[in-house]
Amino acid sequence: MTTTYRSPWMTEELDMLRQTARRFFEEEVAPHAERFRRQHHVDREVWEKAGELGLLCMSIPEEYGGMGASFAHEVVVMEEQARICDTTFGFIPGALNSPGFFHGTATHEQLLRWMPDIARGKKMIAVAITEPDAGTDVKALRTTARRDGDEYVLNGNKIFCTLGDQADMVLVAARTGEAGSGAKGLSLFMVEKDKCPGFKVAKIIDKIGQNALNTAEIFLEDARVPAENLIGGVEGKGFFQLMDVFTRERLSIGIVGIACAERAIELTVEHAKNRKMLGQTLWDFQNTKFVLAECLTEARIGRVFIDNIVNDMVDGKPLQPNDAMMAKWWGSHKQCEIIDRCLQLFGGYGYCTEYPIAQLYMDARVAKIYGGSNETLKDVIARSM
Repeated sequence: MTTTYRSPWMTEELDMLRQTARRFFEEEVAPHAERFRRQHHVDREVWEKAGELGLLCMSIPEEYGGMGASFAHEVVVMEEQARICDTTFGFIPGALNSPGFFHGTATHEQLLRWMPDIARGKKMIAVAITEPDAGTDVKALRTTARRDGDEYVLNGNKIFCTLGDQADMVLVAARTGEAGSGAKGLSLFMVEKDKCPGFKVAKIIDKIGQNALNTAEIFLEDARVPAENLIGGVEGKGFFQLMDVFTRERLSIGIVGIACAERAIELTVEHAKNRKMLGQTLWDFQNTKFVLAECLTEARIGRVFIDNIVNDMVDGKPLQPNDAMMAKWWGSHKQCEIIDRCLQLFGGYGYCTEYPIAQLYMDARVAKIYGGSNETLKDVIARSM
């Protein structure tokens, strides 16, 4: 470690969880990461192993199959995944945010029906919101859901659906109101893929990074789902349900951003102290020390801000949307900036994918885009000023 800093919300229980998560990532994920990237998904057995260890849905209440733990437990797992420079195991989309979306929007009966299998790793869940012409602007979605007796018929096109190919069920945002009804016309539906032949994965999208997270384009062609699969049981609440759960997703992206930046600094300090050049080590150059001192300071600023938010959540205080948006844009921005500066100190080796710093670099770029683009989030933050 580059410092002895310890987050104030850490406890002995969380230390034990950290050890469990570390063993899981080191033994079940890291040795197979390259294969997972080639095949565009992790093995299903790895997901089930995470469920057996209780690493899925930790902050979901016990009555629905979760651990009933605090958000701090989730943070520990995110940090341990960042430590091995990994994005192959879809912790944020598949174990944290997708179940969180479902828990934050579903009825008690719907949660009892589906959540226990999700928490055990027996079922995987994805969220399909983004469309080719509607990303951050959720109110512009065009996918429709028409009531037909005891069913809804869904038609539309979704893109950038993380785990869309591998998931067993997909939470789909669709318009139940008239065209032009905006936020008030959106609803959410649970599509069980094996029961819905109209749900079709068009293709798996090749990306710059995060290639083990299969990202799919999806077509819904007269996809019929039972009326009881309307999430929350009431039409027209989808937009407002999503806005509530987007907040934690944004905080999670910021957390991972800072954790990855910290790991990049650790890797670079180690490299600099061992890399020989011009009769000395790379660390002996003043520029190296200055660059890494600046990086560490900026990462610490982000760490302290995020720790303050996590502390408040552990104390039972509600997560503020503006805080989450600030954490997201700052964390993701510094993630990309610091990793880039660290990679530069690796020279040509930093451009080689066998070096973890290169994987960190490739996987980082999307963080400034998903979860709401940083530019959009700054605009929303400014409205409260």
